[in-house]
Amino acid sequence: MTEPLDIEADAALRFARFDLNRVPSPCFVVDEAAIARNCRILAGVAEASGAKIFAALKAFSMPAAAPAIMKHLSGTAASGIFEARLGREVFGGHVATFNAGYKQKDLERIVEISDHVIFNSPGQFRRFRATVEASKASPGLRINPEHSEGWTEKYDPAAPCSRLGTPVSQISDADLEGIEGLHMHTLCEQGFEPLERTWAAVEPKIAAWLPKMKWLNLGGGHHISMPDYDRAGLIAFLKRIRETYGLDVYLEPGEAVALHAGILVGEILDLAQNAMPLAITDISATCHMPDVIEAPYRPKLLGEAETGTPVRLGGPSCLAGDVIGDYRPGTPWKVGDRFAFLDQAIYSMVKTNTFNGVPLPAIALWNSDTDELTMVRDFGYRDFLERL
Repeated sequence: MTEPLDIEADAALRFARFDLNRVPSPCFVVDEAAIARNCRILAGVAEASGAKIFAALKAFSMPAAAPAIMKHLSGTAASGIFEARLGREVFGGHVATFNAGYKQKDLERIVEISDHVIFNSPGQFRRFRATVEASKASPGLRINPEHSEGWTEKYDPAAPCSRLGTPVSQISDADLEGIEGLHMHTLCEQGFEPLERTWAAVEPKIAAWLPKMKWLNLGGGHHISMPDYDRAGLIAFLKRIRETYGLDVYLEPGEAVALHAGILVGEILDLAQNAMPLAITDISATCHMPDVIEAPYRPKLLGEAETGTPVRLGGPSCLAGDVIGDYRPGTPWKVGDRFAFLDQAIYSMVKTNTFNGVPLPAIALWNSDTDELTMVRDFGYRDFLERL
């Protein structure tokens, strides 16, 4: 299959063929064919470079999509006990687990189901060393390369005073006693060049340690499935590290697995006017797309017009700031009309909540190649009741 030159535009065209009334509202609809396409690209990088690529479950952890993902990738990257269990019990393959602060009880289970267990500090590893060494898990240390490429401090693990990873300038040879691998993760939605610059800054500081290590994990934030990503440069880079230091190299992208692979379908509940046109929808920014408020960012509307009167879309909650943004519909909205936001498989699905008792979106798996649709989950009152 030929890769589209613009996967965002390609996703919009694919989802434009989808009848939004085929699913309940609100509903996440994930395109299985798009997931497979992204993972084929990742698998091609892994095969050409000799590195292994894991799916970071923190970005996308839909069990129904596991077969499409694991047909191509080597395993999963987990951020704690629940994701580690999901990786082992549902996805399969290698499980690499990192957490900024482990609890003894959780770690006893994590070391049983993880291949790599990555610690945030040498002190934490020393406290739990006996637990790890009684298992088959390989211990690693997350380092902070003290080189920042972040485009916003909130998402930059190398920002000043970051709690993530041990600053490389503070690590001694003694701190690495018993450690078998190093982990670093400093990117967010970025191309190859920031990774290359980060490595140029940190390699001289860790080069003496690498021959003693079994593996190096370069973390996530790599937009490898984007058409403009320099995959040839990445492949040569990964091969060079493997050949120079004789260790296994891992990447754990999250967004790259499910980029432009899902939409969030909503419905217009009411129309009003207050200095501008307003629309109340059953999609809530605070409950269903919290990054709209926290990042912040403006999700793209499927079929939005370039001209026309903007309408402010907001959710049904009582939060005054539950506003998604201002949009120009392709045709004027009426109460009961369906609409959809693009690229909602990543991070939105894993961050939903039930503030105000707002129902969670249903989940559907669709294949844009075959038009097969499967309703995966429809949430109800008991999901709200039993949560608290």
